[in-house]
Amino acid sequence: MPSSTARALPSPKLTAQPGLLRKLLREPQPVLDELAETVGPVCGLGFGPMRFAVVGDPPALRELFATPTESFRWNHKFNVLAVVVRPGSMIVSDGADHKRRRSSVQAAFSRRRLNGWIPMIVERTDAAIDDLVGSLDPAGSSVDMYRVGRSLVLEIVVRAMFGDRMASHATEFGDLFQRAQDYLEAPAYRQIPHRLPFGARARVRKDRRAFNAIVDEEIAHLRAQPSGDDFNVLASLVAEGVLADAEIRDQVNTLIGAVYETTAASLAWMLWRATLVPRLWDRLRDEADSVLGRPGERHDPDHTTLAQLELANRVMRETLRLHPAGVVSPREAVTDVVVGGFRIPKGTLILWSAYLAGRNADAWVEPLRFDPDRFLDLTPDQQATADAAWVPSGRGARNCIGFALSQMELTLIISRLAQRLDLTPTTTTLPRPVGMVVNRPKGGVPMNATARTEHPGHDQQNRA
Repeated sequence: MPSSTARALPSPKLTAQPGLLRKLLREPQPVLDELAETVGPVCGLGFGPMRFAVVGDPPALRELFATPTESFRWNHKFNVLAVVVRPGSMIVSDGADHKRRRSSVQAAFSRRRLNGWIPMIVERTDAAIDDLVGSLDPAGSSVDMYRVGRSLVLEIVVRAMFGDRMASHATEFGDLFQRAQDYLEAPAYRQIPHRLPFGARARVRKDRRAFNAIVDEEIAHLRAQPSGDDFNVLASLVAEGVLADAEIRDQVNTLIGAVYETTAASLAWMLWRATLVPRLWDRLRDEADSVLGRPGERHDPDHTTLAQLELANRVMRETLRLHPAGVVSPREAVTDVVVGGFRIPKGTLILWSAYLAGRNADAWVEPLRFDPDRFLDLTPDQQATADAAWVPSGRGARNCIGFALSQMELTLIISRLAQRLDLTPTTTTLPRPVGMVVNRPKGGVPMNATARTEHPGHDQQNRA
């Protein structure tokens, strides 16, 4: 549609907008729900240099993702990530720099390498479960499974990025990234740029220097003694020689921070959802027994394993539909663009929302109901609608580069947890979401946990 015939963005009343903006930038989900209901899934907020456009309508998102990337800027004036990931990161790069950096990292996430991580993911999950079971009271213990999952995901990501030699740094990396995450979730006034040698921003810069020193040391080691590890991302980037050392550091930092935090939050929501739906945990267990082998049986996972974990994959997809790790994702329009028949003026910060798309009533039947089986037996038209509305990592050249690894982790981890643990939530009430940058459940995932027990009549009940 030509820009001249496009409509202006609908907006809430001007008097309501300051309050809506404050809430949107602090706790976005309730405001997004309110805007979608009262104004629509595509709407505008703010004025002058503080203009925002919320885009959560699936057809409009399809248009947005199909618009040339040259129409947008990711290293924009509102970007708060640069102090954490640094300007050389591909997620805050534009144009030729982004293409070069992303292409190099994309090659490090080949399908062969992803498949090669499958045994490691299952092995590390088993080790984490062994540690957890060893710490439990035989009568049962209340455990925050968010913390358990977070530590596990971090170790998997560190091994994928650096190989086994650097695994000992996983806890240290966790501390460094936690302070950065806390900073990004702080109120906007605490994120005002400054060069003062104190305060939260200064601590983030100090933590980044500590991370750089570890990576620099490992880069030097890899140059002196090539690892020969086909599944080590850092070794791949060093051997390729396309990126400067500073760029390599920035990409590895970005990948760890992004994949670690988002996957851990998504696993937390998966645990809530899978344990609150009657019999779903047992169904996941039965599938895992069939595909991975019952506990004690040797059944080595390989590149065929993921395709066989069909229910676990659907649970992952349904969780990310309702609880995408990024509730809104920003990009700045550098030209006037038209999306969904609406004109978005140059200079507007576009907040596209996987959260709204995943709950859109035109795309999903009973959108707020958790139903992994909604993805079964779709017609071609239904599949096309679902594909347009399921966008937890975006689409096109700027989608999340670590999303394939994240999906693998979530599918394999939830299967193994269901296979080896009995988990019961301490409440039947789903927690509210928190987090502007990464959407996670408030209060974590407190659950009563015991090692797997066989229940009389279990198999007969599940076959009924």
